[in-house]
Amino acid sequence: MSNAPITQSNNHTNHSPGAGYKLTEVGVIPEDWEVKQLDELGAWKGGMTPSMQNPSYWVNGNMPWISSGDVKSVLLKETGFSVTASAIKQKATTLLPAQSIIVVTRSGILRKNLPVAMNIVPMAINQDIKALIPAKKFCSTYLLHTLIENGDRILSRCMKAGTTVESIDFRWLKAFTIPLPPTLAEQRAIADALSDADALIESLEQLIAKRRAVKQGAMQALLTGKTRLPGFSGEWEVKALGEIGEALIGLTYKPSDVRSNGVLVLRSSNVYDGTLRFDDNVFVEMDIPERIMVRSGDILVCVRNGSRDLIGKCAQIDEQAQGMTFGAFMAVFRPSSHEFVYHQFQSHLIKRQIHEHLGATINQITNKSLNSFKIPLPPTLAEQRAIASILSDIDAEIAALEAKLAKARQVKQGMMQELLTGRVRLV
Repeated sequence: MSNAPITQSNNHTNHSPGAGYKLTEVGVIPEDWEVKQLDELGAWKGGMTPSMQNPSYWVNGNMPWISSGDVKSVLLKETGFSVTASAIKQKATTLLPAQSIIVVTRSGILRKNLPVAMNIVPMAINQDIKALIPAKKFCSTYLLHTLIENGDRILSRCMKAGTTVESIDFRWLKAFTIPLPPTLAEQRAIADALSDADALIESLEQLIAKRRAVKQGAMQALLTGKTRLPGFSGEWEVKALGEIGEALIGLTYKPSDVRSNGVLVLRSSNVYDGTLRFDDNVFVEMDIPERIMVRSGDILVCVRNGSRDLIGKCAQIDEQAQGMTFGAFMAVFRPSSHEFVYHQFQSHLIKRQIHEHLGATINQITNKSLNSFKIPLPPTLAEQRAIASILSDIDAEIAALEAKLAKARQVKQGMMQELLTGRVRLV
């Protein structure tokens, strides 16, 4: 993090500016800060797509060319396509210098998110992108963080109405206003602090990705018997799930059964990345058979959904969820020995069998199909538990890292709200 000393105002309201602060159209900011339109910060450029019919624009190209789908990260280092010097010389596209600010202004995802990025190396852009080339007296990284923080405001103010493809009115975008520290030094100090936070977030994301890769390798080796743990021997067996447990059909309920509280009905939205989430809940008040009240160790599985990709996503029921039930688009598999079987549900083996059983037009798997799925099993419960313990330990490591990542993102969000408004000054 930056070593610059910090001063902080006690003012956190948009109604009564404290000493040294003023009320502006963008909120309360320090008196020496300015409010500027994006059009005042440098030169704006739009892009183009070189003709695909002209090979000289594309063959052996070495200049990265950005389409809206390439803006998936904050810092762009590479893209899926490259254009040639000829395409740029013939003005078939627009070349940006490094550290330009890229804004996707035409895309099908704009109502959810405003893609903003900065190119690390010179890049060309297509017609769905507008780019700001900042004047030298402005810090590109500061402007990047400011546009990211103001993404929702830009979308709410600058979106065109009544268009088939969601798009931002370029005139309104250029007229959008942001707060700006008076000196390049302060802009850079803020940018450095936020970039340090980004670096921590990126390092945690990379570490999580590595641990997930380790888990995938461990699953492929341990859940198939290709690698045996020390002290275990004997032949593995292949068994259908119906031989080692039972699949249960979920609860059917009517809108009139729904209450503001009661028994929570677990649905697809309650399963996220292998864990249970309780952000989107439905409660019912009705008679529910005891056997479909979930128990610790049950495996909750999405068996019907509008998206084929969501079929098979699962989570294991823990003590917190005991006493809940589950909806008709879900199933519960209740195994006799749950930990090893749960890890098999996360494996490619089960996912492949789910894909094979999906209908051509109906995105669902039946309980009959679920019971027919086959998995390899170690000959002893002790080996099953030993394998499950190793995989569960990796899961625990990943969960701890994800908690750190969530905290780091929360801290970064707080820093942006404080630093980009001048509530906290770096001097």
